[in-house]
Amino acid sequence: MYKHIFVGELIRLIHHQLNQLNQLYQLNQLYKPYKLKNMQSHQLKVQRTAHYYTIGTPGKHIKRFWLVCHGYGQAAGKFIYKFDKMDDGQTFILAPEGLSRFYYGGFTGEVGASWMTKEDRLDEIADYRNMLQKLYDQYLPQLADDVQITFLGFSQGGATVTRFAMLDKPRFHHLILWGTDFAHDINFAAGKAFLSDKRIMMVTGKNDQFITEKMMQKVEKFAKKHDIEYEMFWYEGKHEIPREVLEQVIELIS
Repeated sequence: MYKHIFVGELIRLIHHQLNQLNQLYQLNQLYKPYKLKNMQSHQLKVQRTAHYYTIGTPGKHIKRFWLVCHGYGQAAGKFIYKFDKMDDGQTFILAPEGLSRFYYGGFTGEVGASWMTKEDRLDEIADYRNMLQKLYDQYLPQLADDVQITFLGFSQGGATVTRFAMLDKPRFHHLILWGTDFAHDINFAAGKAFLSDKRIMMVTGKNDQFITEKMMQKVEKFAKKHDIEYEMFWYEGKHEIPREVLEQVIELIS
């Protein structure tokens, strides 16, 4: 009986979300701009408010600094909960949020964030790189001089933190790409000397619905072409960060 009720509610929820997405599509088609002969595209730099969350108190007692970037549609305030067990008094965790927020289910409901889209992507990449650099510069001087720095990117956040690491070249020790691929617009071969003393780890669930065999072949081919030295860590799970798996990864890099 309860199983039937649950399935019924699930079906109604799916229908509701599909209806919202259909309404959004129709709205976009209604206001789809015409190709005007004299229309020009412009850009304007504006000041805006970025949001981020932290665990731990910054200070010279901090031995480990983690910069963690969420995936598409996630909120940093919820994403950072995955790292709550790392709050040991000597670890500082910083979780920035993508600058573009939206209703994940359509017009209402849960709010998620995105780091970028294909539209004006270079502008969006520049904006989040600037945000990450400001946060990094704000907190790093407050921590121990020999603090161990780890960058972790989950899903869409993997390309985000990789671009920051490789294009801005901040000091760090570990780059963890979780449930994601390498950022293929980055020339890793040119940065081989920069990466020589750093550890790159790809963490992937065996049942991750977004990681296919074809994608993994693409990863291996790209890594070989760009001479990227990385470790592969597989776990039993889906497209998520289980706390127990995170603990295993922390042990590996400690």
